[in-house]
Formats: sequence, structure tokens, C-alpha cells
Amino acid sequence: MSARTRALAVCTALVLALLVTAVLAPLPYALAYPGMTANVLGTDEGKPVITISGARTRKTSGQLRMTSIVATGPEAAVHLPDIVSGWFRTDEAVMPREAVYPVGENTEEIAEHNAQQMRESQDSATSAALGQLGKSGQDIKVKLSLADVGGPSAGLMFALGIVDKLDGDGAGHDLTGGHTIAGTGTITAGGKVGAVGGVPLKTQAARRDGATVFLVPRKECTDARAELPKGLRLIPVSTLDGAMDSLKALRTGGKVPSC
Repeated sequence: MSARTRALAVCTALVLALLVTAVLAPLPYALAYPGMTANVLGTDEGKPVITISGARTRKTSGQLRMTSIVATGPEAAVHLPDIVSGWFRTDEAVMPREAVYPVGENTEEIAEHNAQQMRESQDSATSAALGQLGKSGQDIKVKLSLADVGGPSAGLMFALGIVDKLDGDGAGHDLTGGHTIAGTGTITAGGKVGAVGGVPLKTQAARRDGATVFLVPRKECTDARAELPKGLRLIPVSTLDGAMDSLKALRTGGKVPSC
């Protein structure tokens, strides 16, 4: 074997070794999928999602569905073939691991962080809803119960659910208009709606579970349109008040904003 042939063989072996390493090496990404949705006006595991005491509540029709995504765990190994496959699928997303798990190095730490975010989101949603209605948190108590869901992205839908149970649209009608409305978005105690992650996957989960309308943080309209399922209408929102106005207009046939 000539020196040139031996050199070529060594180079080929090195390239193959590098390719194998690249394929097998875990990468700092997570794979995400459409997750569960839940009607905040209904029940979860046999318990009302929203329980209100200290004020009369009203019967509601239709649904207000919060949406979620599920992702590979922080300890799961994601490889190059997984990422390539994810890029070509509409029901799967490749996301930087730090975007999915911004804190914590293990499942327990992340679960506690997400649970804390959910508690804070519920408190903000309650404050936003009661503030919108001019009601006092000292007289009215709200308990929110949703198992196995963490993070802050259900805030908007929680707030809308509280408003609907207490006051509807203020004129004797349901905010839903009897339809299945889904959505996502964080919320502040002052009623401002904030952006979240995984919106294209959440729209798929919403349509899968029967929603025809999806409330999306205005800044994420472009993301929401990217893989929008057929039959799902997008409504951009920036505030709780604006979301309520849009739902009222949707019921009455008024002008409804669109992405």
C-alpha cells in the first residue's frame, strides 16, 4: 500500500469517526409536541378547575381551553437524526433546551419551578379578573385546580374563566358565545397579556380538541400562522380587556381583530 493510499485511508477513517460521533453525540436541544388542553370552565380529575366563593356565580356554556406542550425531559438525549426529523414535521418542534428548561438540571427542580410559576400565574389571573370587574379579593376567593400542568402560560385563560363565571360579558351572555375557544398567554395582575413558547404546537392541540378560535399574544401572530390548522381562527390579544372585547364582538358579529 502506497503512502498516499494509507493517508487517504486514515483520513477516511477520521471523517467516518467524526460523522459517527456527530450522529451519536447528544445535543443541547429538546423535542416538543402538542400537549393536553383543559376547559377551565369545566372539571379536571373530577374537580372544578375554577372554584369561587364569596360571590354568586353563573352557569356557563361553551368552553375556554388552556393549551400546553409536552417536551422531552431535561435528561433525555437528543441526537442529530432526531433534530433532522423534527425539522420536517409539523407536529414536532426542535427547541433549545434552555428555552424549554430555563432553570434546574433535573426533573424535580424543573417540576418545582413550573409549579411555582403556575401558582404565581393563578394569583395574577385572579387579580386581573377581579380588577377587571371592580371586585375585591378580600370578599371573593378563587381557587384554581389543574393537575399535572406547570408554567405561566394559562394565565389569560384562567382570567377569562373567572370573568365568565362571575359576570359573563356583562350583559347576560357567555364570553364563549357557546363555542369552544382556546388560547394561551401569560397575564399580569394588571391584565397585560404576555408571550409564551410553542404556539404552533398549541394551535394544533387546540384544533385537535375541538376549538375553532384561538387567542394568541399579539407578538406571536407570525409564529401562530406558521402551522395554523385548518378551521382555527386566530385572534391577537394584548390585554384581558381586549380579549373580552374580541370575544363579545365575535358573538355579536362585530369587528374582530385578526393576525
